[in-house]
Amino acid sequence: MDPSEFRRHGHALVEWIAAYLSGSERYPVLPRVAPGEVRRALPERGPEAGESFEDIFADFERILVPALTHWNHPGFFAYFPATTSASGVLAEFLSAALNQQAMLWRTSPAATELEEVSLAWLRDLLGLPSAFDGVIYDTASISSLHALAAARQAAVPDVRERGLAARPEIGGLGVYCSDQAHSSIDKAVLTLGLGQSSLRRIAVDDQYSMRPDALRTALDEDRRAGIRPVAVVATIGTTSTTGIDPVNAIADICRDDRIWLHVDAAYAGVAAMLPGCASYFAGWDRADSIVINPHKWLFTPFDLSAFYCRRMEVVREAFSLVPEYLKTPEASEGARNLMDTGIQLGRRFRSLKLWMVLRHFGAARLRTILAEHIRLAHEFAARVDEHPDFERLAAVPFGVVCFRANPRALQLGSAELDLFNQRLLDAVNATGEVFLSHTRINGAFVIRIAIGHLRTTGAHTDRAWELLLQQTDGLAVA
Repeated sequence: MDPSEFRRHGHALVEWIAAYLSGSERYPVLPRVAPGEVRRALPERGPEAGESFEDIFADFERILVPALTHWNHPGFFAYFPATTSASGVLAEFLSAALNQQAMLWRTSPAATELEEVSLAWLRDLLGLPSAFDGVIYDTASISSLHALAAARQAAVPDVRERGLAARPEIGGLGVYCSDQAHSSIDKAVLTLGLGQSSLRRIAVDDQYSMRPDALRTALDEDRRAGIRPVAVVATIGTTSTTGIDPVNAIADICRDDRIWLHVDAAYAGVAAMLPGCASYFAGWDRADSIVINPHKWLFTPFDLSAFYCRRMEVVREAFSLVPEYLKTPEASEGARNLMDTGIQLGRRFRSLKLWMVLRHFGAARLRTILAEHIRLAHEFAARVDEHPDFERLAAVPFGVVCFRANPRALQLGSAELDLFNQRLLDAVNATGEVFLSHTRINGAFVIRIAIGHLRTTGAHTDRAWELLLQQTDGLAVA
């Protein structure tokens, strides 16, 4: 593609993206396609001869766009938010064009040092101390994996050379999290060779927060059984209910027992910039490592996970491996090589989009937007609380409300109530105007609305509530 052709298609593409970002509501949030439909619409084999960009883009619009789930839709209320901003899109465009590979300082001094600067900006914005060094991974799953790998390195210093297999002198190793923690912690212990039996799920209280007394009991029991505690994972903003573990009390236990403390704040961590949320983060500055995902609630294009660690030297002990062809003189001059901080050798220029988003929005505007999302969530929760045919099942510290319909006139049993809410969720999502998700709380089927998209306003949450009322009434008389 010559420069003039690139300019023509590039300008047209920018126009398309601008129209998409400003008008994503014209699409249904969930695509109306069946499994296999996209695959059948595409050729079984790639073309022998190249095709024009016009033809390729035409198929993009004809086949792929109707099959997209529109995470950028202001009515996307499922899971956790993952909305993008125009400044982030432009940064991603630049990153692709520059094609930086930031494994070594010399392979991209700009990408290496901008990662340090942008993460320091975010760290300061969240009120974390400068003792936390930062590195960018792709997702929180990988950030938590690295945290637990570092914890394993700290607990078993020769694990790098000797591994864990056939070493009876080590005994069992234990990792501890609440029964509300994310499944990525399970996958991390599987990947690290600790085995799923090493993961102890700690009971929670009526606010779905880890009970420190239950943690202490589990640690004592395991030690008596010859199990060596490796790490505790505390969560601020659990996936189902956005519950908040008492990090300060957990940090006391970890300090006394010399156990690595990792805090999963992938979703809620950005709310630490709000003074009104400060109490939720008490003690997180005492952790050994923390994960925060700007691609969730900070309008940064997926994927970008910020990993902070007080003991980054332990991460490097676990992962640094420098073959001859990657040895450079800059290392002796204090240059940092990002490849030393994880599994990946290749690392793309993710920090560019975080840097641009932080600069373009500014801290004041980011605080305003996040505070508005929380206000909308509280407003929605109040509607649930006030309506006699709905009930809320969890607190609302951030932007997620967990609730269900329970029509008084129907007097439904638990199984029937679950089925009613499943049908209600399906009916609301089928409208194409909004997309809600579900979870189970104490075994009950619960609907979740997660408010956190850049373009979501009160009009969109109002409409979600209207749809819930309409569909509830329709199902109640069906």
